[in-house]
Amino acid sequence: MVLRHALLPLLVAAASSATGFGAHAAERGFGVRDMAGLDRYSSPVLSSNGRHLVFAKRVADLEANSATTGLWIEDLFARDAAPPVRLTPEGWNVNSPAFAPDGRTVYFLSGKSGSSQLYAIDASGGTPRQVTDLPVDVGGFRLSPSGDRVALNVEAFPDCASDLACTAGRLETREASKQSGVVYDRMFVRHWDAWNDGRLNRVFVAPLGKGLVKTATLVGADLVADVPSRPFGDSSEYTWAPDGQTLVMSARLANAGEPWSTNFDLYQVAADGSGSAKNLTAANKAWDTGATFSADGGTLYYMAMKRPGFEADRFGLMAMDMASGATREIAPDWDRSAGGITLSADGQTIYTAVQDMGEHPLYAVELASGQARKLVGDGSVSSVQLAGQTLAFTRNSLKTGDVIYTATPEGTSLRAITPSAGEMLGDVSFGDFEQFSFKGWNNDTVHGYVVKPWNYQEGRTYPVAFLIHGGPQGSFGNGWSYRWNPQTYAGQGYAVVMIDFHGSTGYGQAFTDAISGHWGDRPLEDLQKGWAAARAKYDFLDGDKACALGASYGGYMVNWIAGNWFDEAGRSPWKCLVSHDGVFDQRMMGYATEELWFTEWENGGTPYENPEGYEKFNPVNHVKDWKVPMLVIHGQLDYRIPVEQGLGVFTALQRQGIESKFLYFPDENHWVLKPQNSVQWHDTVNAWLEQHIGD
Repeated sequence: MVLRHALLPLLVAAASSATGFGAHAAERGFGVRDMAGLDRYSSPVLSSNGRHLVFAKRVADLEANSATTGLWIEDLFARDAAPPVRLTPEGWNVNSPAFAPDGRTVYFLSGKSGSSQLYAIDASGGTPRQVTDLPVDVGGFRLSPSGDRVALNVEAFPDCASDLACTAGRLETREASKQSGVVYDRMFVRHWDAWNDGRLNRVFVAPLGKGLVKTATLVGADLVADVPSRPFGDSSEYTWAPDGQTLVMSARLANAGEPWSTNFDLYQVAADGSGSAKNLTAANKAWDTGATFSADGGTLYYMAMKRPGFEADRFGLMAMDMASGATREIAPDWDRSAGGITLSADGQTIYTAVQDMGEHPLYAVELASGQARKLVGDGSVSSVQLAGQTLAFTRNSLKTGDVIYTATPEGTSLRAITPSAGEMLGDVSFGDFEQFSFKGWNNDTVHGYVVKPWNYQEGRTYPVAFLIHGGPQGSFGNGWSYRWNPQTYAGQGYAVVMIDFHGSTGYGQAFTDAISGHWGDRPLEDLQKGWAAARAKYDFLDGDKACALGASYGGYMVNWIAGNWFDEAGRSPWKCLVSHDGVFDQRMMGYATEELWFTEWENGGTPYENPEGYEKFNPVNHVKDWKVPMLVIHGQLDYRIPVEQGLGVFTALQRQGIESKFLYFPDENHWVLKPQNSVQWHDTVNAWLEQHIGD
């Protein structure tokens, strides 16, 4: 959806657990340059016996405004507990590691040859060898169960079929052409941050041998769809059957209705490219994904939503009997949305990490009973792997980015393989945090977090950064972000308040559903009551020096509260506002965004079918009431919420003489990703806060 997609990657980048809510001393607080320069750890993969762990380590070069990623390996059974060692050579930039079934070889992607191709290296070390030399970039891969073949996803023109040279040649011809015009006859014209050039993500299969792979066979040729999906799909959206004869992939048809459809189905295709794709989930018109086979291939486990057109619906865990096609929901009474499927070795348990009460813990769900047990909490868990008797995952928190852990299948004997942010930054003190609750809209219990400034002292008061999350079906909880990180504000000496208003995830599906059609009333009531509750509970919050900041839906809410949050005397509680990539005109948003299913679900139909739904909570209609200074930020490549929305906000401010600034990024999308741009973003925001609420 519009804003939730932008938030999903925001909540899964951190680690470690809280260390309490007491005061402590250190040399300095956490800053943006610390954050941008931190090493980042990701992509843990285990050998089949659970002995070896490979992971990716990203090292930033702020001067070069770039980063490089290498692979490291750890022998988990070694008696001396030696630290991990580098596996790929210095100077190689690599990603997407995977062990061969026998555990002797590690495959990965690298652009070392000039394009993204598949490479392999012995798990014991040595020189990598190039595996594929295709005329197009390889975007992802899945090894077959026997390790003798590989499925590859690449971008290809549908009418080029298996001829990848056809795709490469057409791109070269376009590049050389003196004509730049493009004619479209259907949407998506553009998606996220890229214009549609006619290519689709498609899956090909190739044999693995001693020679370079230069050709591959298209599978599911009659399935005209992006596999993996755009913009955030990956190779987890297709999987091999245990016998290696077929693959199952999650796909939404690339047809005229694609921009307003969330109907992803599971299709079974022959691995040799023959026959037609078989739709396994045609009966469900909502989202089906995450296919995972039982060891014998007799059962297909997957995740499914129930409501077409609603991408924030609950993902239920499903089981399909491959012989009969019969399906059942495994835990129908568990009111949480599954976040992936990892099967236990005995095939009796599914491991899945879910949003839950302001955190993202790991659960074990028994297949027979549907009982869900929390295994690992205290933060946000992701990238779950299980092999032999070894469980591996990443975990982050409000105090650290992703730390890679191993544990037993029961979640015990946790062992940190990589360092926390605090261990990498020994002279930095992080703000302590605490979750609190209050009665919000409809007298429901609503939760939030308060983060203390790094230099907190009893008896003092501190200015406040009031952060509003995006989504809106998302959460600002116990997790780490490299864009909206509360610790960068705590590191400046501010206290931070965050409210998981109605619409947030992890508190039950009814709580999430409550925001649809109610963008401006129910969540606003929660924010108002949450701000009052926080000030009543925490006497160190200076309510007279506070700034509200938000991005995506949070940016919309900033635009909305600018004209709708005043006390009886007409005063705003905010000394300043920051609106990043926020919706300004709901009606134009309904026509200009790319993923139409989001605006149509949230506003009760199309703008021409239900104009009242778009005008009910439309910030543009309240501009005359604006009075608070606002910093507006937008990226040119943001096609989710186009840049004209931000320009409109700035125009409305400037035309009325309201103090305002506009930070524009010509090379960023809905997020600010480049290291130096991130530094500029934070410097600009921090200067705005200092100007209006700084001591």
